[in-house]
Amino acid sequence: MQTTLRIGGVPEHFNLPWHLALEGGAFDAAGLQVEFSDYPGGTGAMAEALRDDSLDAALMLTEGAALDIFKGGRNRLVRIYVESPLVWGIHVAAESRIDAVGEGLRVAISRYGSGSHLIAVVDAIERGFDYNKLSFVTVDTIDGARRALSADRADIFLWEKHMTQPLVDSGEFRRIGERIVPWPAFVVSARREFLATGAEHLATALDIAAESARKLKAQDDAAKIIAGRYGITRKGAEEWLHDVRWANSGPQAPAALDRVIAALSAQGAIDAAQAARTNLWYRSARRQSGRPR
Repeated sequence: MQTTLRIGGVPEHFNLPWHLALEGGAFDAAGLQVEFSDYPGGTGAMAEALRDDSLDAALMLTEGAALDIFKGGRNRLVRIYVESPLVWGIHVAAESRIDAVGEGLRVAISRYGSGSHLIAVVDAIERGFDYNKLSFVTVDTIDGARRALSADRADIFLWEKHMTQPLVDSGEFRRIGERIVPWPAFVVSARREFLATGAEHLATALDIAAESARKLKAQDDAAKIIAGRYGITRKGAEEWLHDVRWANSGPQAPAALDRVIAALSAQGAIDAAQAARTNLWYRSARRQSGRPR
C-alpha cells in the first residue's frame, strides 16, 4: 500500500527535480504516492494551504516560511531545499518612465506575507528608504503583475530574475535593479500534525528529490531541458544551473536565519525577541545524511 504525500511548490525550475522523479517513477518505487501541486501564488498561498490542510509539506521561500511560523503557523522547517540565495529582479513595464528604484513606489505583490512583498521591504531597507512609504497592490500571480504594470496600477514588481527573463527579452518588462537575498532561497515546511506520523515518509521523498537534483546537475543536456520546460534561453538556463545549489540538509544555517529574523524585525513584521525564542525546526531522531548539492 502506497503512502500519499501532498507537496506544494512554485511552478519554477527550482522544483524540476520533483517532476523528473515523478515522471521516472522514483517515488512509486519507494512506496510513495507524491501529489505535487504548483502554486503560482507563491509562498503566501502555500502557507494558507498548509493551514487549511490542503498540503502536508511545501517548498517555500525561507523568509516566508519563517514568518508563517513566527506568526503562529503550526508548521516546522524540515530541511533546507535550495541553499543558494535567490536573486530577485526588480521590474517595471517597458513603457514606464521609472528608470531607478525610488521611494514611495506602488509595488505589485502576489499577496501580503509573500516573498514579493517581504523582499520589496527588504530592498527598501537596504537602500536606506522609508519602507513605510511603499504601497502594495495584490496581483496573485506573475500574470496578475503583468496586467497591473501594463495598466499602470502598479509601478514595480519583484520576482526571481530567470523566471522573468523571457518577459524582459520580449520587451514587456524592463529590469531596473536586482536584490540578492543573503540566506538560503527555499526550505521545506511541513504541518506539525503531519510530521507526527509522516516524518519518515517525507524524509524518504526529500532524499529521492535530492538524488534527482544531483542527477539533473550532472546531465550534459540539463540546460536544454530547463530552457525547454520553462521558456528561458539556453544561456540563461546554463547561468542559473551553474549558480543554483540544491541541498538536503536539516537544521543548519543559524546565521542565515538570524538575518531573516533581523530583516523581518526591521520591517516590523515580527518581534525579534519573541522570534528568537521560537523553535523553527522540526527535530527528528533520524540522522540527516544528505549533503548540499
